[in-house]
Amino acid sequence: MKAIVAQGWFDGARHHARPVTVVVDGDRIADVLAGDAAGALPATRCGFLMPGLVDAHCHLFLDGGELDFATRTRHLEAPFERMMEVARANVRRHLAAGVTLVRDAGDRYGVNHAARGGSATLSIRSAGIALRRPGRYGGFMAREIATEDEARDAIREIAADADDLKIIETGIIDFESGTVKGAPQFDARTLETIVRCAHAAGLRTFAHCSGSEGIAVAVDAGVDSIEHGFFMTREILARMADRGTAWVPTFSPVHFQWRRPELAGWPPATVAKLRAILDAHEEHVAVAARLGVNLCAGSDAGSPGVVHGGSLIDEIDHFLACGLTMERSLAAASSLPRRLWGAEPADIRRGARAEMALFEGDPFADAAHLRRPAGVVAVAAPRTRERGAALTSPAG
Repeated sequence: MKAIVAQGWFDGARHHARPVTVVVDGDRIADVLAGDAAGALPATRCGFLMPGLVDAHCHLFLDGGELDFATRTRHLEAPFERMMEVARANVRRHLAAGVTLVRDAGDRYGVNHAARGGSATLSIRSAGIALRRPGRYGGFMAREIATEDEARDAIREIAADADDLKIIETGIIDFESGTVKGAPQFDARTLETIVRCAHAAGLRTFAHCSGSEGIAVAVDAGVDSIEHGFFMTREILARMADRGTAWVPTFSPVHFQWRRPELAGWPPATVAKLRAILDAHEEHVAVAARLGVNLCAGSDAGSPGVVHGGSLIDEIDHFLACGLTMERSLAAASSLPRRLWGAEPADIRRGARAEMALFEGDPFADAAHLRRPAGVVAVAAPRTRERGAALTSPAG
């Protein structure tokens, strides 16, 4: 057994501004004691303790720190082992930032599945390969399906070794026009079929989706989580709150484009559109929080300028800027996604899984302490989802 002594802690729901001793026995929390009660146990001391952080949306095979677009394009044709080197480096970056669980949002090379099986400490949910319409956006992470029968066949194959199903429902944002490129990829009936088949196979669904038309289709079809969700509306958010639909807003990629416009050569007019998109996104996240939408923090790490690990802290900062409390922001990046995914909880309580992040100081006193990690306690969780076990509801 060993002890972790912290001066303040977040148990997954509430902040405690007082010392605590967490006794760890193997991969379990054996006890949670007030004050410094380590006694003769070997002890690690820190300023703050919380459940391990969760990045709800990342791409492990991509290096977010690579800013040369030609190099990024060549990487899509790199040897598999080179992609695995990038993924292993990204695993280390997550752990160094206090992240102990990530959901990889898809690649067509199998890197996410291989990384999941090769990490001894970072828990990885892998969607494997996503679904898209022929010729539409998402070639680097999705397989093409043209009919509902093809969708059923694809889901059956994906469910054999994936943890979730990723669906590409819309294109990306055209920053120069300030709109989403193209119409939604799947109509309401087809998307409902995809979601129903995925749930029957035991897979939760999450959709790359921006633009009110595509988001509305995805929500009404029963998709479990909307990823990105730019150009959201209040009316759609109300439906999401009623249905329990989660939202992963991924501020970081667009924020980087706004912060470093010279890299893409954006003119002032485009920079202004980027700022307007971000401002509207902040307003809608604030509305979502008031309505009770399940907000989860995901960085889209691997996108240009979005580095694995540290960019999740940027997402927490964005949530704070939208008016969310620190408690709700930390829950969005720790306990809430675990609950929505049916993952084993890592709340700090007796008997729970010992999966924790340590920091030098208490972020409730100064949010900058989240950028001063002091280590993690983590052993990658075994994969326990029974294949073919149907979900009982879209919300899991």
